[in-house]
Amino acid sequence: MARCIEIAKNAMGTAPPNPMVGAVIVSEDRIIGEGYTSDFGGPHAEVNAFDSVKDTSLLPKATLYVTLEPCSHYGKTPPCADLILESGIPNVVIGIEDPNEKVAGSGIQRLQQGGCKVITGVLAQKCRDHHRRFLTYHEKKRPYVILKWAESADGYIAPESNIRESNPKPYWISSKESRQLVHKWRSEEQAILVGTNTALQDNPSLTTRMWKGKNPIRVLLDRNLKVPQNFKLFSGNTPTLVLTHKATQKDTPGVEYITLPKEEFDAQGILKVLWERGISSIIVEGGKKVLDLFLHEELWDETRIFTGTESLDGGLKAPNIKRENAELLEVGADELKIIRND
Repeated sequence: MARCIEIAKNAMGTAPPNPMVGAVIVSEDRIIGEGYTSDFGGPHAEVNAFDSVKDTSLLPKATLYVTLEPCSHYGKTPPCADLILESGIPNVVIGIEDPNEKVAGSGIQRLQQGGCKVITGVLAQKCRDHHRRFLTYHEKKRPYVILKWAESADGYIAPESNIRESNPKPYWISSKESRQLVHKWRSEEQAILVGTNTALQDNPSLTTRMWKGKNPIRVLLDRNLKVPQNFKLFSGNTPTLVLTHKATQKDTPGVEYITLPKEEFDAQGILKVLWERGISSIIVEGGKKVLDLFLHEELWDETRIFTGTESLDGGLKAPNIKRENAELLEVGADELKIIRND
């Protein structure tokens, strides 16, 4: 099962909104096949594992290990449970059950009714951790939320000049190595979100230009449509959602405008819109107002905080999160603190 989890990570950023499943086939204590979820719309992990088996005569005595319950319904591909039964494999070991209401135990039931011996709950906690984006989407009915920011050594996310000036220039607190890592993170999540102030001050692309990978869906919170149409967010090269209070007839290629009532322009209302569009994870790179929006409602799952080496001696204070379960890493000259909202 540990090998299943390891290879499943290869589907990070390409499988969603499908889960990043890993599957391994073992016969006589030897791996004879393995696979992970293809890009969205392609074969599932079980299909790829069976396709990799060179000697299919070994299957009637083999065991399939898989991180998540095999599907039992027709989607973009046929049910994996049917494929398993057709293969003649007698034993299936599953990490965790699938909470998707289209599966929810029916895959296990179909396998058992077809004569398979099924064992569940193997390395269950590690499988839950691996599938945390998928599980959050189905169990909490919202995307998995990652909050990211960089702060100075003395705890500020922007210098005093950025507060006073009407058109401040971008100010980099984190190192080049940290910025490259952020681009890698972008390639791993389905969407990325910023607010009006960040868009106006930085004119960001929110792409993975410093890393090879798929660009995330861009989400802009722009209550009053202040961000000019010639900004990089409206380039049309990446799908972009604009959440606003104002009804608009704008027809910008690659951009969808979503009008929300004022009472729903909060973290819960925003996440509901994204969940309804099948977005299972999002990284929030907004300023302090946007970060506080999610922090105050406790609608976040991870924070990733870079601390630079220089002090600013004033400015915009960074959010303050007190948790004992922080993981500390070094990225270039910066310290990276990762906190889970457990």
